[in-house]
Amino acid sequence: MSSMLTRGMEVKARAPGKIILSGEHAVVYGSAAVAAAIDLYTYVSITFPPPSRNALAVSLLYLESHFFLVYFFLVWIDSSEILSLQLRDVGLEFSWPTKRIRETLSQTIDSPASATTSCSSETMKLITTLVEEHSIPESKIEIAAGVVAFLWLYTSIQGDKPARIVVSSELPLASGLGSSAAYCVSLSGALLASSDSVNLDFSSEDWLSLGEKEQKLANEWAFEGEKIIHGKPSGIDNTVSTMGNLIKLESGALTSIKSNMPLKMLITDTRVSRNTKALITSVAERRDRHPDTMTSVFTAVDYISNELASTIQLSSSNDLAVVEKEEKVEELMEMNQGLLQCMGVSHASIETVISTTHKYKLSSKLTGAGGGGCVLTLLPALLSASVVDAVTAELQQCGFRCFIAGIGGKGLEIRFGGRL
Repeated sequence: MSSMLTRGMEVKARAPGKIILSGEHAVVYGSAAVAAAIDLYTYVSITFPPPSRNALAVSLLYLESHFFLVYFFLVWIDSSEILSLQLRDVGLEFSWPTKRIRETLSQTIDSPASATTSCSSETMKLITTLVEEHSIPESKIEIAAGVVAFLWLYTSIQGDKPARIVVSSELPLASGLGSSAAYCVSLSGALLASSDSVNLDFSSEDWLSLGEKEQKLANEWAFEGEKIIHGKPSGIDNTVSTMGNLIKLESGALTSIKSNMPLKMLITDTRVSRNTKALITSVAERRDRHPDTMTSVFTAVDYISNELASTIQLSSSNDLAVVEKEEKVEELMEMNQGLLQCMGVSHASIETVISTTHKYKLSSKLTGAGGGGCVLTLLPALLSASVVDAVTAELQQCGFRCFIAGIGGKGLEIRFGGRL
């Protein structure tokens, strides 16, 4: 399959963002957490130049001795041996001659893609030198880790083949919606789908899901990318993005949850950046000062997460049953938010969202690390569109950005485009 794909076919992948419905921070101390995929995606497109281009250029060189044409085709040959990465949403583009990549990473680019490996500190330094050859504006310097992750994933799976990769996303960056995980998952999926490690019907024009074994491989590679970006991620973000649906994390074990109720959320991005590491540290320090009290808080969160998971999985026989379940989910969200306030991870912007949505009798909680970032508001199935419009308008007047997302959708998917 890969030999066909390398003849100019475009390979696309998309992976969803995620929200934490319950259990953030407390999960570090053994409490259960519930996470869900949302139908906001990061997209990756990979196109490999047709190998026949080089052969054509060489043939023409033999037929034509004119200096200008010789120079022209030499430039053409050279320009096709480029690996480029375009990050549309941040307006940055990177490119490297494949010869330069092989010279720098000659010992790492020939490993089989079917076996994941971690990026060593030595290799990280070598890749960083390739990234530092490009000038990244100081205001976007956090993108550098994502570019390092890209080069590691690309060279580990595809070696030093020339290609053009384009990344775009519907997810706001650094807001708690799993944008980096969706980036790593979609990259891994597209790269694997372009290799011999994944068997898919490339004649189909529909979005295709990977098999269980291939999905697991994509998730493992994505986790390696996440480690480069975040250091010590939990793995829940990339797992939710790869698998889709809902997942409960408890004592390090991940369990897939099948939702039996429609869930739709208004996601409000406060646009307040936060330091996740500092927030985690502050919760740990509060726990050290009040060990018994904080243990009780974490235990309460554990009960909330497990009750939430059970509620979502209950079947609904009619609209009344759905309404009752929604009301239960709303109460659990409110209690979880109260406990997050006890942990000290709320923020004035989060409280503004909560008070605004409360005026419309809607329930909200922060998602992710807190200290800003995003807030979830459950939108009941029978809620009128006029109420949604009104609360959204009021939140936007506060300077916030709003999204409406379905919860528990599909995970990583692949689609094949036409030939060049």
